[in-house]
Amino acid sequence: MAYKGNKTKFTGKLHIKKGDKVLVLAGKDKGSEGEVKQVFPAKNRAIVEGVNMVTKHQKPDQMNEGGLVQQEASIHISNLMLIDPSNGKPTRVGRKLDGKKLVRYSKKTGEIIA
Repeated sequence: MAYKGNKTKFTGKLHIKKGDKVLVLAGKDKGSEGEVKQVFPAKNRAIVEGVNMVTKHQKPDQMNEGGLVQQEASIHISNLMLIDPSNGKPTRVGRKLDGKKLVRYSKKTGEIIA
């Protein structure tokens, strides 16, 4: 991947992906949980539903009236921890070969994460 300007360089595979339920480890929303809506691998950031809410000033257009809009801002991947789907507790994520495919697994329970 090419490195351009102010973007951070992608360092490898990420431990979370879209649709995962995560726990916030640091920041103003520490301790809150949410579902990952979008991941930006090039910037090592993700948008989590209901976390890191910011107020944006939006100009009116044909679709909406504008004004102050609340929306989620991105949060750094290092501040997120995956919640194990089997027991609902936060866990670290590992990778292992399952046949010929590399899969994620929970370090706490050892189960494969879909």
